[in-house]
Amino acid sequence: MESASEVLHEPLVPFAILLAVILTVPPLFEKLRLPGLVGLLAAGVILGPNGLNLLHNKLPTMRLLSDIGLVYLMFVAGLEVDMAQFRRTKHRSAGFGFLTFIVPLIFGTIVGRIFNFGWNAAILIGSLFASHTLLAYPIVSRLGVVGNEAVIVTIGATIFTDIGALLVLAVCIGIHAGNFTLFKLFTLLGMLLVYSAIILFGFDWAGREFFRRSGDNEGNQFLFVLMAVFLAALGAQLIGVEKIVGAFLAGLAVNDAVGEGPVKEKVVFVGSVLFIPIFFVDMGLLIDIPAFVKSIASIWLTLAVVVGLIGSKFLAALFAKFIYRYNWQEMLTMWSLSLPQVAATLAATLVGYRAGLLSEALLNSVIVLMLVTATLGPLITSRVAPGLSVPETNLEPDPNGTDGGEEQKSSSFTVVVPVYNPRTQRYLIEMAALLARHEQGRIVPLSVTTAHAHMDAPHLEVALQRGEALLTKATELSRELGIEAEPLLRIDDNIAQGISRASREQNASLIVMGWGQRTGFRARLFGNVIDNVLWTSHCPVALTRLLKSPTQIQRILVPIENLTPEAVRPVRFAQILAQANPQVTLLHVWVSEAVPDSALRNTTTTRRAWTESQLALLASKWAPQSNFEIQIVPHEDIVRAILNASQSTDLIILRSKRRRTAGGLAISDLTTQLVQQLNCSLVMLGEPQRALTGIPTERLPNKVFPTIG
Repeated sequence: MESASEVLHEPLVPFAILLAVILTVPPLFEKLRLPGLVGLLAAGVILGPNGLNLLHNKLPTMRLLSDIGLVYLMFVAGLEVDMAQFRRTKHRSAGFGFLTFIVPLIFGTIVGRIFNFGWNAAILIGSLFASHTLLAYPIVSRLGVVGNEAVIVTIGATIFTDIGALLVLAVCIGIHAGNFTLFKLFTLLGMLLVYSAIILFGFDWAGREFFRRSGDNEGNQFLFVLMAVFLAALGAQLIGVEKIVGAFLAGLAVNDAVGEGPVKEKVVFVGSVLFIPIFFVDMGLLIDIPAFVKSIASIWLTLAVVVGLIGSKFLAALFAKFIYRYNWQEMLTMWSLSLPQVAATLAATLVGYRAGLLSEALLNSVIVLMLVTATLGPLITSRVAPGLSVPETNLEPDPNGTDGGEEQKSSSFTVVVPVYNPRTQRYLIEMAALLARHEQGRIVPLSVTTAHAHMDAPHLEVALQRGEALLTKATELSRELGIEAEPLLRIDDNIAQGISRASREQNASLIVMGWGQRTGFRARLFGNVIDNVLWTSHCPVALTRLLKSPTQIQRILVPIENLTPEAVRPVRFAQILAQANPQVTLLHVWVSEAVPDSALRNTTTTRRAWTESQLALLASKWAPQSNFEIQIVPHEDIVRAILNASQSTDLIILRSKRRRTAGGLAISDLTTQLVQQLNCSLVMLGEPQRALTGIPTERLPNKVFPTIG
């Protein structure tokens, strides 16, 4: 039996401590309205050599996990770049990317020289200024203004700034290593060019081929992506540059192959809940509190770094405004989006510090810079982005029925209802019956049994008998409700795949499923049945959590964030349920009332009135016979506003949105917060993957409907 002292020296101990920190600290700081990454940095300080002395960055376990987190952070930064948006505005993205790279590079170099850094270190400091992290992307996405050209250009510019900053880092580190002649410099640049081409084009081709050949094998696809990132990182080191350069290029390379599917969800999940938080804890271990206080006390370096970065990013956005003739709101949005310094900046700073090229005082200044810009950037975005204009979009049904709006009626409108839980089965069938009766269609109750190697296995026979009993009950319920039912019993390797495949075979128009809470680490990592159905289905999925019979619902609430084509589907769904004349409320939470400038306040008032008129038009267009009410509620907290409105509601209808990340750190999703706190019945409408990926604007009909910011 090992003694306690021997156990405490096991490599598993630091890992266990890190897991406890990641599990408890970020949620605590988020409740205090502070970023979770600030909590991870603070935990590193407290647990490090200058605190409780429980963790050390020189421990083999800590160094390995931190290096993986560093590589993963840059990989996710490349993976999150929207290549489709970048291609649409690549020339202007390149122009703004050059401006927001070269101007901060010059400012940072000047700051470095003023504080007596050598030319090599000063240029490296400039490269730290040049990159940016799109922390505020979830804000512009939620506001529905991602389609604004200035926003797309800023997103595309991320590619140029991050690649440029990492290349400058590679050259500076190479020069610092010594014996660096002009010939070696050109040799390194040549190898970088060849290496970048191999990664960007070779890995892109390999990824597409592997994903095509591997079909639905998500496990192998997940392993391929991990292999790609670490091979790229090792390849970068072989040619003499930092591994984070290869990781970022690998993210760009496999971007198209991975797409927005479940593999990306798993890749990002693993990084955001495990490795990337460990990297931030390790950054906290590097902070020497006395030295940090001393460097902050001599505030001039920190002030120069913060002011220099903010001013240079503002100047770059101002140049772009005049060159591309953007308005002031677009210019301020570009500035705020390019302001946060997290992913590439922290990664490059750590590399420069470990190489001895950057001082501890500068490391501390960059940490302050990260905290200031990570707070200031999203704050400014939330104030100025609501007033952005976007290209006019369409709320008419797409000819193929894929971009929202009314479903195409056919001679066989089909609602597939997977049945599993006898306690919730009746409400599901009643919901499906309401929908199918309105569309003069049919219900397909579906029971899926997991396949076994031996078709005569006793437990398979029991499962089939249980499925037949559920289907018999579903058929009886359908008969009571006066709707045609065609029960289907299926044996499949996977429950979710069985539901998706059966729905495709039946040419389903909608899948109605019971709500299943996601629980456990395995469910979060590999996805539960609902997640997988959402990713693989060809048609919309209605996830229901019904506390009463759908026939007894009297008040329905439909929150609408912005009037995009996707906003029509919840309205249509509510209109169908409103056939028994319940009250339907369309709720829009207005979050831009705190704009200080009087001109912007006037614009806000005008847009608010316009928003109300468009919501009324939406209700009259898609539900002219229904009892609809329009509410526009000013509130700083969208979740709280919807929860307040739901207190007098029987049912709330939401759109299910996939969770996005910024810089590899998970961004809390409004839908997730609502689901956890709602006390009424709930329907979440999940769009099929083809709708999530967007439809080219040239496919939309000519009749337009402006999108609300």
